[in-house]
Amino acid sequence: MYSMSKKVHTYIDLFAGCGGLSLGLHNAGWHGLFAIEKNSDAFKTLKYNLIDKKKHFDWPEWLPEKPLEINSLLHEYKDQLSEMKGKVDLVVGGPPCQGFSTAGRRKEDDTRNGLIDSYIEFITAVRPKFILFENVKGFTQQFVKAKSAGRKYSDYVKEKLVGLGYRVHGDIINFSEFGVPQTRHRFILVGIKVTEEIDPEKFFNNLFNNKNSFLKTKSLSSGITIATAISDLERKNGEVASPDSKNFKAGIYGEAKNNFQKLMRRGSKSLLPDSHRFANHKKEIEDRFSFTIKEDLSNKQIQQIFKLKKLHTTKLDPNKPSPTLTTLPDDYIHYNEPRIMTVREYARIQTFPDWFHFQGRYTTGGKNRVLEVPRYTQIGNAIPPLFGEQVGLILKQLNTYELK
Repeated sequence: MYSMSKKVHTYIDLFAGCGGLSLGLHNAGWHGLFAIEKNSDAFKTLKYNLIDKKKHFDWPEWLPEKPLEINSLLHEYKDQLSEMKGKVDLVVGGPPCQGFSTAGRRKEDDTRNGLIDSYIEFITAVRPKFILFENVKGFTQQFVKAKSAGRKYSDYVKEKLVGLGYRVHGDIINFSEFGVPQTRHRFILVGIKVTEEIDPEKFFNNLFNNKNSFLKTKSLSSGITIATAISDLERKNGEVASPDSKNFKAGIYGEAKNNFQKLMRRGSKSLLPDSHRFANHKKEIEDRFSFTIKEDLSNKQIQQIFKLKKLHTTKLDPNKPSPTLTTLPDDYIHYNEPRIMTVREYARIQTFPDWFHFQGRYTTGGKNRVLEVPRYTQIGNAIPPLFGEQVGLILKQLNTYELK
């Protein structure tokens, strides 16, 4: 028999990045135990906003509050993790997606793909009640080899979790259906211990059935466009010297024009939007962007007319959700201003509220690209907090019923 029980809903965030999913779970009423992220830039952002500002995590004394790689965690704190076995409600997160992404080189032997086994090892040690796993759509596709078809990593994860005693179900989710102003497809897998007698498909049914009522509580709807998300951040609203970057200009707020903008600005006490620094484009680049906007050129036309080697340069459509944000800001041209988007505009499209401040460098390049995770990359890699909140509410609902 089931009965309602008031309880603290606890979770651990693996491969946490800058904290998009953790922020969503925070807003849904979950209680963080700790988050694992190896990159110092991304962890700095997570720490600034969720550890220091929101006091969201009940960080254990045995675990240092610093960037940490999952294999180091498994090796150095094996006994402490064993003591948590069966005591954690939820583990969230998915290994880095670059090796699986169809937007990248998609290499089966990418060393980052091996982190899946580290993830499984962590689940084996802690045995949470619920699992939420996220990755790119390419995670569900086979790697094609010269002589034979490779495995689907999604099937591999499912098989391992079933072997550990979980019921699992996965689906491809388009975040634009959940109030995110971005057409972003991601593989979401939910695992629930068989002893809980809850079918994981119930999670997906509830998620889709409740999305309209959730968005109504925020005075939002699905299909939010780029202009709806960021029109109060346009350069024409005015600019000042950037507060954190010498020789750069930063934008100021225009009037909030709609409910989405009002929601994103709620709780922000800054007179200037955080990380709203404009790129210093050369005149020839601005002229190219201006021509692209005026003539409404397609990606193919941009390549042909300007003889570019770059494969992806897309002028954004103000009347549609954004395409999937990549970690490279020069993939996109602003819909009516001759420039790329700012970090804050990136954050808006990923539904990070304006009070959430990003740390570290804005961009990087060359050899440092594989070492550093600047602000644009942090956002491009994140799970939108607005979607994370909806996920958190459904999982909390399922976790409220305890077997008696």
